[in-house]
Amino acid sequence: MNVGFVSLGCSKNLVDTEMMIGLFEDNKYNVVNNPKEADIIVINTCGFIESAKQEAINTILEMAEYKNEKCRFLIVMGCLVQRYKAELEKAIPEVDLFLSIDEYENSWKKIQSLIKDEQISRYEKLEYLRRKITTGNKMAYLKIAEGCSNRCTYCAIPYIRGPFISRKMEDIIEEANLLAKKGIQELIVIAQDTTKYGIDIYGETKLAELLRKLSKIDGIKWIRFLYSYPETITDELIEEVKNNDKICKYFDIPIQHISSKVLKVMNRKSNSESIRKTIKKIRENIPNVVIRTTVMVGFPGETNEDFNELCEFIKEARFEKMGAFIYSKEDGTPASKLKNQIHHNTKKSRYNKIMKIQQEISNEIQKSYIGKKFEVVIDSITFDNKYYIGRTYMDVPEIDGVVYIKNNKRCEIGEFVTVEIIDTSEYDLISEIKDKES
Repeated sequence: MNVGFVSLGCSKNLVDTEMMIGLFEDNKYNVVNNPKEADIIVINTCGFIESAKQEAINTILEMAEYKNEKCRFLIVMGCLVQRYKAELEKAIPEVDLFLSIDEYENSWKKIQSLIKDEQISRYEKLEYLRRKITTGNKMAYLKIAEGCSNRCTYCAIPYIRGPFISRKMEDIIEEANLLAKKGIQELIVIAQDTTKYGIDIYGETKLAELLRKLSKIDGIKWIRFLYSYPETITDELIEEVKNNDKICKYFDIPIQHISSKVLKVMNRKSNSESIRKTIKKIRENIPNVVIRTTVMVGFPGETNEDFNELCEFIKEARFEKMGAFIYSKEDGTPASKLKNQIHHNTKKSRYNKIMKIQQEISNEIQKSYIGKKFEVVIDSITFDNKYYIGRTYMDVPEIDGVVYIKNNKRCEIGEFVTVEIIDTSEYDLISEIKDKES
């Protein structure tokens, strides 16, 4: 039978999808990309904010249409199911099986029961070592922990994914070695809060040590880590990033806000002063470091003064990369019960204003790169074959911009080349190769 997959949401969700693909392949199913060819369609959903929930529902309904054709079974898994399984079972009868995150350990038994397959499988649960990488032959995500224990008042993830649980370091290293043997050159280390890695099982943060061990694996050229909470960025971690040539000089620090008052109501563990000190320390210690952040606008009780403080800080900090999102009132979270909710139009206006500020900063930073040389990994080529598409150490796939490289010299996908920046667009760079002969 043919099985097709749709993976929604974050890179951590994608790793779960890759493990599910591996599970089906181990049991002799054929994975297809075209839903028209699939006997089984599996959708991995996100349930983080309202827009993600709506996207998941729309995708489920869209995939359900294929049951009028070849598709016999529709399976839905992931965060939305973990959060709303009972409601979904009543509302969308077209789905044959809903798999919550709690049920992943016994997922294959449930799938077999649905399909009534007599084959007995050795593999009954999702396993990291059997995942099927879907991000190309050179880059893979490496998930080092599950869940989150921070309990930010606006966030539903702890209720969906459970508390923060680190994976054992030896298991992570084993998976990374296997990925390297398959030709993976770039590892992107992920968790809901990577800088807390190891606290629950080792009694202290072990991210710096883990990165150091990963960097010793033959074949790995670039290592990134995403989602570093400012209060757990240690001096040891900063030194490791500074001195380890394999670790990209890139910090993703989701500060969410800069007003200490707002941060306190969010139940964040940092405040305005500690955030400023952390960013200053990183910039002073690591030349050419790129800092990406995420901020939230429209959190309940955010005053004009709070928002203006955030705007002024964005101008001051001049983050190389920044994303913003509008506060979403999520069921069951403490913030959803706060009385001083912000009107949608105000939230939208604040979002537009802060993104305009960042756009101007980004344009100025982008232009400063003209004439400079960067090492770039080539990910793909444009349809018209005029440009290769690559990334520098400053660019995380699907999140940041790309580098367009003039196709005047032959290159291979996955190859690292040196380019010179010759022009810019809004968020992307345009370049030509400087280190290859024609």
